[in-house]
Amino acid sequence: MTKRKLIFLLCLFFAVSMSSFAQERQVKGKVVELETGEPLPGATVLIENSTRGVTTDVDGTFEIRVSPTSKLVISFIGMQSESVMVGDKTFIEVGLKLQTSELDEVTVVAFGKQKKESVTAAITTVRPDELKVPSSNLTTALAGRMSGLISYQRSGEPGEDDASFFIRGVTTLQYGAGPLILIDGVEMTSQDLARMQPDDIASFSIMKDAAATALYGARGGNGVIMVTTKEGKEGKASVSFRYETSLSSPTREIELADPITYMRLNNEAVLTRDPLKSVPYSMEKIESTERGLNPLVYPANNWYDILFKDQAVNHRFNFNVSGGGKVARYYVAATYNQDNGVIKTAEESNNNQVRLFELEVYSIQTLN
Repeated sequence: MTKRKLIFLLCLFFAVSMSSFAQERQVKGKVVELETGEPLPGATVLIENSTRGVTTDVDGTFEIRVSPTSKLVISFIGMQSESVMVGDKTFIEVGLKLQTSELDEVTVVAFGKQKKESVTAAITTVRPDELKVPSSNLTTALAGRMSGLISYQRSGEPGEDDASFFIRGVTTLQYGAGPLILIDGVEMTSQDLARMQPDDIASFSIMKDAAATALYGARGGNGVIMVTTKEGKEGKASVSFRYETSLSSPTREIELADPITYMRLNNEAVLTRDPLKSVPYSMEKIESTERGLNPLVYPANNWYDILFKDQAVNHRFNFNVSGGGKVARYYVAATYNQDNGVIKTAEESNNNQVRLFELEVYSIQTLN
């Protein structure tokens, strides 16, 4: 290569580099947590496909020199990474969301939280979303959701459909003693747990062995169910509303014999045991009922269709408001449930229907 060509290439490279450097400009920005708006110090801001980058200071702010065509990749431990095109922006504010997979690594223990990998006791944590089932009774959502918990439902009557449950069998002398139920650290009954809404639950944990329940003494001998409700967060009022409707029907329809078949088989059963004994139903009654001569004298009712509906319609509403400021935070929820049974009743009668309205103030915090 001649000396003239070498000088030409160096000049061309220098011109391109100066042109690219001239297009770059200083861009400022801030990285915050999306839900709370709190700054994230130590977040990494990198130019995509390069090794150039900076980290945010204690206020979550940063400065970096980039070109308009550059793309910034912002990342932080426990948060989902975000990519932002620079364009003609001079200030960039980025909100990072919490990473769900990281949250699963935290387990609620007796009086606090602990990393999941450091927990040696038998503790099962259930996501509140997994407890959302087409029922207004939370206890009916526990069966099959976690190991070591046995749940059974004795009745489907509206208002009396609470499920009974125990954890790893019964270990105390009193058979009826169920697990210890703690809602926000306060001992509650299974009826209180049954009427809670998954929308208002922040965490749901079950402690099963002695290592997990040791701090509760003999009272935790049958296991502990720990529920933590949601709390208000600083910021504007957040309103959430959920409406559900569901259909309930018997799992299996019982096949019953019609009146004609019943009377004939009953007569046959009596004659089989004693051929000389008189039958309970005469042939005149059977034939008159079969022909439908007089329904009042010879009725032929299908009692299953008369007493039961094919299905019942249930309605559920949940409404909650949360928010707060520097001084106080709040979380208020209202719930309305209307459960109907499959037994037919008169329109003016409500003995097969349960309506429940609850207004719960789960959290009001005054901050110093």
